[in-house]
Amino acid sequence: MTYKETYKKWLNSQYVDEETKEELRKIQDEKEIEDRFYQELEFGTGGLRGVIGAGSNRLNNYTVGKATQGLADYINKNYSGEKSVSIAYDSRNKSKEFADRAASVLCANGISVNLFESLRPTPVLSFTVKHLKSKAGIVITASHNPKQYNGYKVYNEDAGQVTDKAAKEILDCITALEDFSCVKSMDLEEAKKSKLLNIIGENVDKVYIEKVKDLTIRKELVEKYAKDLKIIYTPIHGSGNIPVRRVLKELGYENVNVVKEQEKPDGNFPTAPYPNPEQPSVFKLALEMAKEVKPDVIFGTDPDCDRIGIVVKDSEGEYKVLTGNQTGVLLTNYIISSLKELKELPKNGVVIKTIVTSEMARKIADDYNIETLDVLTGFKYIGEKIKEFENTKSNTYLFGFEESYGCLAGTFVRDKDAVIGAMLVCEMVLYYKNKGLSLFDALTELYNKYGYYKETLVSLELQGKEGQEKIQKALERLRTSMKKEVGGVKISKAFDYKLSVEKNILEGSSNKIELPKSNVLKFILEDGSWFVVRPSGTEPKMKVYMSVIGKSQVDADDKSDKFNKSVMEIINEACK
Repeated sequence: MTYKETYKKWLNSQYVDEETKEELRKIQDEKEIEDRFYQELEFGTGGLRGVIGAGSNRLNNYTVGKATQGLADYINKNYSGEKSVSIAYDSRNKSKEFADRAASVLCANGISVNLFESLRPTPVLSFTVKHLKSKAGIVITASHNPKQYNGYKVYNEDAGQVTDKAAKEILDCITALEDFSCVKSMDLEEAKKSKLLNIIGENVDKVYIEKVKDLTIRKELVEKYAKDLKIIYTPIHGSGNIPVRRVLKELGYENVNVVKEQEKPDGNFPTAPYPNPEQPSVFKLALEMAKEVKPDVIFGTDPDCDRIGIVVKDSEGEYKVLTGNQTGVLLTNYIISSLKELKELPKNGVVIKTIVTSEMARKIADDYNIETLDVLTGFKYIGEKIKEFENTKSNTYLFGFEESYGCLAGTFVRDKDAVIGAMLVCEMVLYYKNKGLSLFDALTELYNKYGYYKETLVSLELQGKEGQEKIQKALERLRTSMKKEVGGVKISKAFDYKLSVEKNILEGSSNKIELPKSNVLKFILEDGSWFVVRPSGTEPKMKVYMSVIGKSQVDADDKSDKFNKSVMEIINEACK
């Protein structure tokens, strides 16, 4: 069916309300009509994510309803007896509306729903699925995307995001629905009376908060000195405000200063158009507050509170936002070294990172004889490994992180968790403060010991149907006609995750990659530098990750500038 035919189908459907049809009739730009209808909003391993609005390629009550009907069919097909789904939502526009819509569809299909009374972080939903023994979970969020976006993330009964096999089966159920007439719905008040809809809140929060606090490593240190730590925190208009402050308060951190202008939930993100803690601009107000407070640490969490960004003073006294890699290696080192000192480090411990995350973590873990595992980009794959360890007892999960500001300790959550991250960061800063060191000092010590690793991410925004086609063509060109060197340094290994092949270029040998297939390419050079190219799973972007190792900060900066320039010349040529 062409985009025009789908557009007309929506306009003529008796199941589409008049307000939605009016929104569609007002569109004058043919390109916009095409973009709204050239495809169904794609259901992938992260569920749905898209711009809010009318159309098959937008997030709205109809696309949410259809996705939920597909999920309901999948659950009823695969499970018998009583079945429940837990649902949470964040501060984004229409999040509550979409959560209610999903609940009404599930209840109409005989599946009971545990719906949070108000907004909650994504990791709380992950915890809730397992805690309440649900068969699946849904959280309405678009994480750190701009205000025009929202999303629909689906979790399996093990509390991790659905991975490839389950996502495909759910997609098959969605695709089998001929039109919106197949989507069932039930009045929520009727669902409550029928005991299909259960409103949840503090009864779950309390258990989650206690488990987070139990992850404290140096309990005596925190108990004695937490009150001395000066903290500035911004929830960036999101869902982290209450749980983060509650955990810190209950642990004894009395000096927590919250950025008032960013404290209240607001889906329009008035002070941060791109509410992403990796963007220095979101900390502008916090830095103004810092002039008076003079904090030991500043940190912020994104709208659904699964990512954390940290700001510290560097050696020149200037505030600097740490990268996700820097935060991750600091926490990796702190957790492993602390457990070793306390004689609690398990011999079969493992750290998990993604293929685009800093290799510095591996260097640190190796120093303690701790294994490091690589997984594909996406925390769902880390959650999958935690489940595997639970079944096989082969390893003890210690810590996992992504370069994109997400991390997780503990196993009662199966997704990145900025509530846990905030608690561990405060403990880590407190530990170094008691040793007379700042967090920047601690990072410098690690660089001096393990090498100056520097990572860079470049995102090429390629909107619409044409953009998606350009991304696919560029990856295919790189796959089939990649140069043998970059900036005068030979490529030693090439990883093609779509074909599941790892090639040793210098030796002329190859191995199978034992990871799920994904349209991602990685190239490692003789000097240890590397780059990865992949399409974003949540935004209309092609992402290029680059990494170098230097002998000093100056050397790393110089190498990075030259390497990045050479890599982007190759990428831009492939995009023509």
